[in-house]
Amino acid sequence: MTPHTLVSRRLAVAALAFALLALPATAQAQTAARKVGRGLAAMTTGFLEVPGNIVKTSRERGYGWGFTLGFVEGLGMIVVRELVGVYEFLSCPIPVPSGFQPVIQPEFPWSYFNDEPHRSR
Repeated sequence: MTPHTLVSRRLAVAALAFALLALPATAQAQTAARKVGRGLAAMTTGFLEVPGNIVKTSRERGYGWGFTLGFVEGLGMIVVRELVGVYEFLSCPIPVPSGFQPVIQPEFPWSYFNDEPHRSR
């Protein structure tokens, strides 16, 4: 491993640790700290959009749609999530949108996996 790679990995781990510490699992008021944490999370875990959109689309439309359309939507949402993460990180002290509300939903990329699957018989 090169020294540059080691530094990059340490920085990524530190950013993820900060994001996890700044963001408790329970719902809370939107603040500048939560916004910066949301931005860091979006920049470091944007890749979760692919499996997240597969899960979301599979729950809504079925597995065939999930593994095709959900995959494609996930690829597109990686770009959106990363750019919104940069925006939220850089604009964290400014309460825009009103009250530090999230720009995109779900608020965090891992939130796709929190919902219980909708089962029908």
